Amino acid sequence: MVILNANTTPSKLALELPPLPLARPLLAIGHGTRDDEGRQSFLDFVNTYRDLDPSRPVVPCFLELTGPSIQEGIDWCVAQGYQQISALAILLFAARHNKFDVTNELDRALQRHPHLEFHYGRPLGIEPEIVQLWQQRLDALDTPQQNPQGISRTDTVLLFVGRGASDPDANGDACKMARILWEGSGYQTVETCFIGITHPRLEEGFRRALLYQPKRIIVLPYFLFTGALVKKIYHIAAAHQEQHPEIQITCLPEMGIQPQLLSLLRQREIEIQLGQVQMNCQMCKFRLAALDGDNHHHHHDHHHHHDHHHHDHHHHHGDGHSHPPEDPYAKPDQYHQRIWQTP
Repeated sequence: MVILNANTTPSKLALELPPLPLARPLLAIGHGTRDDEGRQSFLDFVNTYRDLDPSRPVVPCFLELTGPSIQEGIDWCVAQGYQQISALAILLFAARHNKFDVTNELDRALQRHPHLEFHYGRPLGIEPEIVQLWQQRLDALDTPQQNPQGISRTDTVLLFVGRGASDPDANGDACKMARILWEGSGYQTVETCFIGITHPRLEEGFRRALLYQPKRIIVLPYFLFTGALVKKIYHIAAAHQEQHPEIQITCLPEMGIQPQLLSLLRQREIEIQLGQVQMNCQMCKFRLAALDGDNHHHHHDHHHHHDHHHHDHHHHHGDGHSHPPEDPYAKPDQYHQRIWQTP
């Protein structure tokens, strides 16, 4: 099995970003992980972005599993005398963390610092910059160095692996992204699967991919940063390579520190500062639950200015960091019974 590297070189990165309208601090929020390499990769990404424009503070913090916490990041801003803060969860799709958990943390901070005003951004989502990044990586796999056997795309299955969310809207976005990457690519097909929470899981993704009797399977872990889940994907892929030595299995790396992502992050920060954040809430299960009179705690009229959209999974995920004794989403029938429920 071939595992490629992200090839991130933050120290050599030269990228010009459009100027910011305001010198407002940015709270850069990561999910958090107990994997030291994963934690450091997020910090490196945020520090690289900050160093491209030191005109305002960029404060890294994490939602869970490691520090500094969101509350600690906010307290630092308060200690510096700031009363207006831009907040952005650096996640891929809109799910519970972005819609519910981060916004609750901002509300908690308002109870301690009622003078603050938060301006909350939207997730990275599906954008041409990200599509371009993955297309370039896939193109590189067709070079003689990466494909010495000259295996054609018609004999190749693309296996797209998302994190998996407890929000159907985010899972749908992952499937959409996989389809966009497949369209016009020439690959035999694309199979979409997930490493946790939702279904089909990665093992099922491999089973489906093998049905096409491919000569090559390209595993695409759709992650921003490395961590326990990415490493779990590699481990499962390696096991399948041992079982099927006649098939070339290649694993792409996580996105890492890339100019496309840094440029997109600047777009999101400018949106926040100009008050141009717009979200699609039509298929949000929190909104639908509110319309049905469900008893939950998520409100659309927060005191801070947040849109209602973003990345991946929720607290009962198998992040590889703190596995629950039993996966509450392991059985598909139970998954379907609970997926549209809200906290």
